[in-house]
Amino acid sequence: MPTGTLWLVPGLKLKRWFALIVAGSVLAAIGATALFRLEPIYFLIKYAKKLFHTIQPEVAGVLLIAAGAVIFVKAWQETNFSMMDIKGQRYRKATGEALYRRMKLNHGPKIVAIGGGTGLSTLLRGIKKLTNNITAIVTVGDDGGSSGRLREEMGILPPGDIRNCIAALADDDDIVTKLFSYRFKSGEGLSGHSFGNLFITAMSAICGDMVSAIRESSKVLLIRGRVLPATVDDMRLTAKMEDGSIVRGESNIPEANKRIVELSCEPANCKPAPDVIEAINNADLIILGPGSLYTSIISNLLVCGIAEAVANSNAAKIYVCNVMTQPGETANYSVSDHIRALFRHAVKYGAHKKLFDAVLVNDYIPDNLARIYEEKDSLPVEEDTGAIKDLGVEIVRAKLIQDNKDGLVRHNPPYVARAIYYWYRKRGLKKK
Repeated sequence: MPTGTLWLVPGLKLKRWFALIVAGSVLAAIGATALFRLEPIYFLIKYAKKLFHTIQPEVAGVLLIAAGAVIFVKAWQETNFSMMDIKGQRYRKATGEALYRRMKLNHGPKIVAIGGGTGLSTLLRGIKKLTNNITAIVTVGDDGGSSGRLREEMGILPPGDIRNCIAALADDDDIVTKLFSYRFKSGEGLSGHSFGNLFITAMSAICGDMVSAIRESSKVLLIRGRVLPATVDDMRLTAKMEDGSIVRGESNIPEANKRIVELSCEPANCKPAPDVIEAINNADLIILGPGSLYTSIISNLLVCGIAEAVANSNAAKIYVCNVMTQPGETANYSVSDHIRALFRHAVKYGAHKKLFDAVLVNDYIPDNLARIYEEKDSLPVEEDTGAIKDLGVEIVRAKLIQDNKDGLVRHNPPYVARAIYYWYRKRGLKKK
């Protein structure tokens, strides 16, 4: 579609204002003519009559309306560009395209993404191209690094995962990500902290609570969608290991390097943050993962009401399985092992229906897979098809990772988002 015509696309909510401006201008002109007894209007009518005797009235009317509309729209655009100080043809074209994209994205599906860590932020970078109606529900069990220090010293929720999600949903995510991820390398008290963590901590002090701080930070950065902590309680993770030992603290659980039997939290009755359950209930599509199975995904299900709300939701629900096993959390896990762990914890925390309908698995591994994974006992997650089907879960296969010369496995945001969206649309068509 030509860039100039994007302003006329239905749904941008511009044409109604054009019409009101025209109507107001006409009324004002008639009023001014009557008030000041302006004679020129009569001369215009006289010449218009002569024109209509020369050219058919219908043709003349259409030409005059078209010419007037073109002049008006052009003048309106130039006025707005001048007021916004937008210069250069490239930026003017981009404005129309941005309005068109916003209109399309505002009508996109309501998506709830549940997780944490880098996995959730990677997913958000992809799905923000599909819709503006995104709610990211983020785990708050982190107690290590900069987030852990701020949590202990300032008494706030750990901001690290929240920061990553805000940056991922920002309109200009490249520069925002660089800014929010910038980590101070020196300075007493500053060394090791990221700018984004400090920014959210400052906003929390100004706003009085973390939820308000996240909301105001999101406004400042013009993010698409919203970010919600799973809970505002001081949630601490505890893992029971296969050998019977208990490990406390999110950062300590993977370090124990033992098979996890059960994850729990202290306090045991953490309440969901405001709007979390409502977002799940209103969702068209719910996505769990990718991310650390226990500390990023299951940790959200431990919050009272979340597992039950997800299971009872009529939304399309899909789990994005990790591509590689994670030492300390999912060593030697197959896809079905991931699913069983999720189902087991969901049932314990109130979910008496199936937690999700499908699992998205990667069907491509690079030939030059980096030796670093082998050294860390990290292997591609095995797709045990029969066991997955026995669990009543649909398998969705797609290439989810991007090629790179170093043989590293990294989720490609557009690949993941596209695979999920195709499944969602296909499922919707089947229901019809």
